[in-house]
Amino acid sequence: MTRGVTGGRAGRAGWALAVLAALGLPAGACGTTPGTGPGTSPGTGTATGTATGTATALQSGPAATPTPSAGSLVAGRYQPLWPFAEEKQARDWQESYRSGGHQPWHLDAERTALSFTQGFLGFTGVDQVVERTVTGADARVSVGVRGEGGGRPGIAAVVHLVRFGTGPDAPWEVVGTDDTTFSLTTPRYGALVSSPVKVGGTITGVDESIRVQVRSTGSARPLGESCCASAGGEDALWSATVTFQAAPGSTLTLVASTGGHVAEVERFAVTGVRVAP
Repeated sequence: MTRGVTGGRAGRAGWALAVLAALGLPAGACGTTPGTGPGTSPGTGTATGTATGTATALQSGPAATPTPSAGSLVAGRYQPLWPFAEEKQARDWQESYRSGGHQPWHLDAERTALSFTQGFLGFTGVDQVVERTVTGADARVSVGVRGEGGGRPGIAAVVHLVRFGTGPDAPWEVVGTDDTTFSLTTPRYGALVSSPVKVGGTITGVDESIRVQVRSTGSARPLGESCCASAGGEDALWSATVTFQAAPGSTLTLVASTGGHVAEVERFAVTGVRVAP
């Protein structure tokens, strides 16, 4: 999901440069893939490499939660990725919160972004909120890993959240990420997909190893996984093919991650798709 964010772009570019410096290698200019909405095409920078991963189907998790109707899209346009699979679940939480103060963290964009990153995606090392921008019912939270020697944390991703539903106590819902030096643009945001699905984008970095997972709010474990695609360069193309098992009509979160230089996961990107009938 590619949308430009000035603070996120600068932080992510700085992280890429820091990784290159840590490896003792020369750093080039970091590429970006700006956009204005979900499903925006990647930038037109020159691709310098291509990589392909090996797919593995995981069958131990339950089927994904069915996708809601178009009327249950977040703000009428975004895919509901986490923590709620549909608007009814968000309304049910509102009722429980109003009656008993249940799970107040749903009203905190920062806590929701970290819970998504650490709990849902399993990236426990990404435990810092680096930046936060909230404009009305829209929020961007930059999450990252601790900087070496007490330095500024490196930004792993800019998580995009939108209020799900109506009222001052409408909960925050993760709807995607803003991609910069590491993008996930194939398939496009909100696309209908079937298994196997080809996933790809661009990356700026050195000796990257990209893991791709298929996840759903209805499963505690990935529904499919591909590991690992090797890539490197400036705006280098990367791709992988992932086999998964999910019910028709399900909403899925595709997540690509890379790391291994100074942390297990240093950057990640997500997009939301639906399983074709």
